[in-house]
Amino acid sequence: MKKPIIGITGSCLYEPSAGLFAGYERMYTNTDYVNAVLAAGGVPLMLPIINDEEAVRQQIENLSGIIIMGGYDVEPHFFNEEPLSCLGEILPKRDIYELKLIKAAKALKKPILGICRGMQILNVAFDGSLYQDLSLIKRDIQIQHVQKARPQERTHSIKTEANSIMQKVFGKEDMVNSFHHMAVKELAKDFKVTAHAPDGIVEAIEYTGDGFMMGVQFHPEMTAAVHKPSLDLFKEFINHC
Repeated sequence: MKKPIIGITGSCLYEPSAGLFAGYERMYTNTDYVNAVLAAGGVPLMLPIINDEEAVRQQIENLSGIIIMGGYDVEPHFFNEEPLSCLGEILPKRDIYELKLIKAAKALKKPILGICRGMQILNVAFDGSLYQDLSLIKRDIQIQHVQKARPQERTHSIKTEANSIMQKVFGKEDMVNSFHHMAVKELAKDFKVTAHAPDGIVEAIEYTGDGFMMGVQFHPEMTAAVHKPSLDLFKEFINHC
């Protein structure tokens, strides 16, 4: 039986040094995504950022499912806001590509797993919005969402909702890692929130219609080698692929 081919979105790095290659663009994906997909039974394939809609559709046609990885902040104009002073670095061409990719995947009924920024762009793709920074959210407590610990360490708790993939995989409560400063604001149409942090920040969303689409705010790929539920989330995704 052939293993499912899982597309992992790429991002860009720019050569910082002076000389002939100053500013030279490279596309990449993080190794932890590759290793998590392999460990969960899939075949990873990196997806470079492209602009041709037909080529994007053909990318999707040749995949079993896609993972949208973390990275740059989402450009606020895609959710009808002006950029605030608290916004981080953006890469609009990646936003444009991933929005096309998500729409094509939905049309072709291919499963989608969004991670960190990937959950945020998934929310935006279906008419949701984002807080440009956690400082804009009124909270009774303000837990640390950019942890001061190694990526594989799980530093804050989450609570999951009943009848969700999150609760199936992580149980009612678990610990996760955290590396973000944007967050889900208005929830996308036909999605439900299935996990929260103790300060109310949305930690997972799931599609309520036909097909598998979900996003998590934390980074299970970084903990999959040491935390069974993190790996099980990838297995759940790949089973749907």
